[in-house]
Amino acid sequence: MLKTLLSGDYPRSRVLSLVVLAIGISLLLAPFLYPGTKSLDTAAKIAIFVVLVASYDLLLGYTGIVSFAHTMFFGIGAYGTALTLSSMGPSFTAILLGMLAGAIVAAVFALAIGLFSLRVKAIFFAMVTLAIASAFAVLVSQLSGFTGGEDGLTYRIPRELTPGFRPIKEKLFGTAINGRLIAYYLIFFLSAFLFLVMLRIVNSPFGRTLQAVRDNGFRAEAIGYRAVLYRTTATVLSAVMAALSGSLLAIWLRYTGPATTLSMEIMVDILLMVVIGGMGTMYGAVIGATIFILAQTYLQDVMGVAEKATEALPLISVLVAPERWLLWLGVLFILSVYFFPAGIVGRLRGQGG
Repeated sequence: MLKTLLSGDYPRSRVLSLVVLAIGISLLLAPFLYPGTKSLDTAAKIAIFVVLVASYDLLLGYTGIVSFAHTMFFGIGAYGTALTLSSMGPSFTAILLGMLAGAIVAAVFALAIGLFSLRVKAIFFAMVTLAIASAFAVLVSQLSGFTGGEDGLTYRIPRELTPGFRPIKEKLFGTAINGRLIAYYLIFFLSAFLFLVMLRIVNSPFGRTLQAVRDNGFRAEAIGYRAVLYRTTATVLSAVMAALSGSLLAIWLRYTGPATTLSMEIMVDILLMVVIGGMGTMYGAVIGATIFILAQTYLQDVMGVAEKATEALPLISVLVAPERWLLWLGVLFILSVYFFPAGIVGRLRGQGG
């Protein structure tokens, strides 16, 4: 059963297995283990970004394609759901149609980009995707009557997914059973399903062919594989998964705007998560997204505690001041890349059990 679920791709390291299992259990039980709005928001964001980062790893780690348009697909999915909820009202039908529409539009865009751009050299393809993503972000910001512009869209979701919905009055282990809890588990289980689908894809004959194309495209062509076709298919699959993760974010936040989905800062974050976790591993998406989002969310709080603890040491207290959290976040990631050049998953697998 476990072999089927994981598509035969085990972590192959006892430490890695324990870490992935701990993250999975923590996310599964997050509402009960870590009560509070901030903790639940963090857990939901980790689950969503695991899918987003894994979808980018499918492109970068398994196919060797460097793209800067991934946030565009992420945004298309989010806006697809936001627009259907805004126009049709808060219903599950609107959510399903929005997710479907976002995935289809993302697939069409990815197909067009792939067919017209993947024949060029890697650096030129990266620049083409950067230009397209930038143009798309500008377009979304300017179409204020349709997309809300820079202010974005705020909308309602079905009542069953809101805190006001209480199917059970009694608390379970001290946690209220309400629509917000239902929304979290909807996000969690859909994210887990999408991650397992991608794990299946990369461990299929198609996935192994992608890796062959990545390692040596000329050799793959020589033995009969059409490299452009495989790269284009991977681009489309990656875009669809990114769009679906964007839809999940739209459901959770009940707000969609350029800053939450289309910014270049998010693209850089995705790239960092892939590199830190380990490219071409899928499990790297789980670890990279978890570490990065926890650091983003809680590093500033930890530094505030450190500042108070070092008040007697003026120089150190200045260095660990909470407003310098971005500096230390950068230092932490530079160190992680230096000590784990193959990513955390690569390092743990290299060390064996």
